[in-house]
Amino acid sequence: MCFSATASFAASGVIAVIGLATLRLVREPRALLFAAVPLLFAVHQFTEGLVWLGLEGRIGKLALDHVAFMFTMYAQGLLPVLMPLAVALMEPRGWRRGVILGLTAIGVVAAGWDAVGLISLPLKTCIQGHSIAYRNQMTGSLPISLLYIGATCGALLLSSHRVVRWYGALNVVVLTITEIVKEYAFASTWCFYAATMSIMVYWQFHRGNIDIARPNFARRDRSIPSRPS
Repeated sequence: MCFSATASFAASGVIAVIGLATLRLVREPRALLFAAVPLLFAVHQFTEGLVWLGLEGRIGKLALDHVAFMFTMYAQGLLPVLMPLAVALMEPRGWRRGVILGLTAIGVVAAGWDAVGLISLPLKTCIQGHSIAYRNQMTGSLPISLLYIGATCGALLLSSHRVVRWYGALNVVVLTITEIVKEYAFASTWCFYAATMSIMVYWQFHRGNIDIARPNFARRDRSIPSRPS
């Protein structure tokens, strides 16, 4: 598929509509962050549309630098924390939640490393093979990439919610294919497909599959009979 500003803006518009519809279905506050994933991806894709315009000379160099930084900071400096945290918030107490919180901590390490690199070192952006390549000397190393993948995809795969697990599995498949076929534009290509697949998040809430268990003390309170007055 040929990527372009048009593709990014079109994807952003469609995903934004889905994201707003998803947020309207939220009934539990702890599910709000995960429900916001499509809308956040919509903003992310809109940002890359602006990057395309900058690389095509349709907006200024300073604006291009800012939107390119925003795109990569979300993809590399926020997503590895946001995704596992969003999944952890939906999980009831138990071993799954503990492991996912551990993956969130790993995501903090990966995100922190990438954020330092993006802030302290120059970011080079160019069009390559009908996609956008983002280059930074500090980000994208193999150890950090493994931590990144473990945090983002691992949390999804460990979820107790079936559709969330399917979303994680599809992301792993697309991630692997992207790494093989378009390694030079990995961040741009994978985020595009992850954004389009976020329609599964809407499906999860539309089917009413988010069932967050109440805290144990709330269940105990309901089991204690009230004293007669």
